[in-house]
Amino acid sequence: MPEGPSIRILREHIESLVGLKVLEATGNTKLPLERLPGSRLRAVRTWGKHLLLDFGDFAIRIHLLMFGSYALDERKEDKSPRLTLRFTRKRELNFYSCSVRYIEEPLDEAYDFSADVMADEWDPKAARRKLKDMPDTICADALLEQDVFAGVGNIIKNEVLHRIRVHPVTRVGDLPSRKLGEMIREARDYSFDFYEWKKEFTLRQHWQVHAKKTCPRDGTPLSFERHLGVKKRRAFWCDTCQKLYGDTVYVPPSKKPASKRATKSAPKPAKRVSRR
Repeated sequence: MPEGPSIRILREHIESLVGLKVLEATGNTKLPLERLPGSRLRAVRTWGKHLLLDFGDFAIRIHLLMFGSYALDERKEDKSPRLTLRFTRKRELNFYSCSVRYIEEPLDEAYDFSADVMADEWDPKAARRKLKDMPDTICADALLEQDVFAGVGNIIKNEVLHRIRVHPVTRVGDLPSRKLGEMIREARDYSFDFYEWKKEFTLRQHWQVHAKKTCPRDGTPLSFERHLGVKKRRAFWCDTCQKLYGDTVYVPPSKKPASKRATKSAPKPAKRVSRR
């Protein structure tokens, strides 16, 4: 699933369409498209992982999901477009394997842009307040909460937690205030680093733990869980330099009892025990 920085790059790629009028709208989306011909594209905006095509009285939200893609002024011969917009000046925009929906209210009312980690309106104090309300959420899940960190995805999550040396199953409420501030700050800073590396086609070269096997800081073999937390996303971390705060003890899935009762209930990533 493309993360916020990739959607921002997409926005920049298609901004040359702003001001043009839609001549024809087609595609295999179930959305009624009759209202689009004759509409003029007023702006292209983003909120986290959402691409927003603003036509003034309404907008179209594009979410690329896991395997979505797009093509500007060309078509992918082996795929059927979910949405094709043919504009004046012989311009064309195609989206594939994505979610398409209308946004009827003004975008500034429909979205809280202060939650977008790459937006000018980003508000770290608001993020801190929201995190304070979820003390039992593990950091790996908290970073993926789009209402708090719109645009942060699994790559950013793994890399941010490694940067700030925090174990992914640390509960938000167990983080020292300084570490909580670091997590909020790095969610934004790493997103902009991601953006620059993506434009340079060097993103993978900068990964420290995501899809890696060894910690570059201390040489420790990295730990990995395929479905960590409530979000059930892939996690990579170093048990040497990423500290597990609080009284939580992490139990790897391979060491959990394989009883019938355990297999019927959803496994928990961690349990709280006393260390006294």
